[in-house]
Amino acid sequence: MRLATAAIGILLLSAAAVVAQQWGRGRAIARRTGAPQERTGFTFCRLEYTSVRREALGYGWSTDYPRSDQNFMIRLPELTRAPVSKWSDGEPGHTVVRADEPTLFECPFLFASDVGTVGFSDIEVVNLRSYLQKGGFLWVDDFWGDRAWSHWTEQIGRVLPGRPIVDLTPDHPLYGVYYQVHEMPQIPSIQFWYRSGGGTSERGEESRQPHLRAILDDAGRIMVLMSHNSDVADGWEREADDEDYFYAFSGRAYGVGINVAIWAMSH
Repeated sequence: MRLATAAIGILLLSAAAVVAQQWGRGRAIARRTGAPQERTGFTFCRLEYTSVRREALGYGWSTDYPRSDQNFMIRLPELTRAPVSKWSDGEPGHTVVRADEPTLFECPFLFASDVGTVGFSDIEVVNLRSYLQKGGFLWVDDFWGDRAWSHWTEQIGRVLPGRPIVDLTPDHPLYGVYYQVHEMPQIPSIQFWYRSGGGTSERGEESRQPHLRAILDDAGRIMVLMSHNSDVADGWEREADDEDYFYAFSGRAYGVGINVAIWAMSH
């Protein structure tokens, strides 16, 4: 067991070391919409939505945007052999889409933050259901505690009524599809980490345990992946903001994110 744990640590530290060599490269860029011109690989699509409530430290759909998306698209081909799409100016192919526009169906991978605030319109519910049933993949991240969870499950229940939510425990193959991740890490926002003196649970005891959960289709394919009580994207966004935060969280954030991206591309 100790050898296995050491091996896992070496894999994730290796990912962190590669990222550390280029620590500080991330930079914010203008908002992108539509599909990248050079569709040569993985495309990171972020879901833009309307917020109907507020959560502490959240900014609705734009939470962690744009640096998390950009940094992830830089690191994916550096840490794996997976190609990524690009815009005509050479920037990594991440984009923002709404669920009520046709571009949604050009995005095999869809990501959303702070979904404890989302309010889907009727047309967005219909389009998201069609998107997921046709093979789409949605990953939602950075929502904390009971109220955010209850609100999110009500909204996704409108999209996929009657579909149960299951826990993905560390024996699920997603945890080892590329990096061997031995547990779902709890990654706090850097603001909370600073303010709390190194704490990770943004809602205290209520959010003490991070979860990786999913909604599956009839064949067992993951349609919706949910990282609850963790802010994985902040580990990407804030990789260059604080060296201690980077070494504590960014390697694990990229380990989870790369596993999810490869899983989405290959399943």
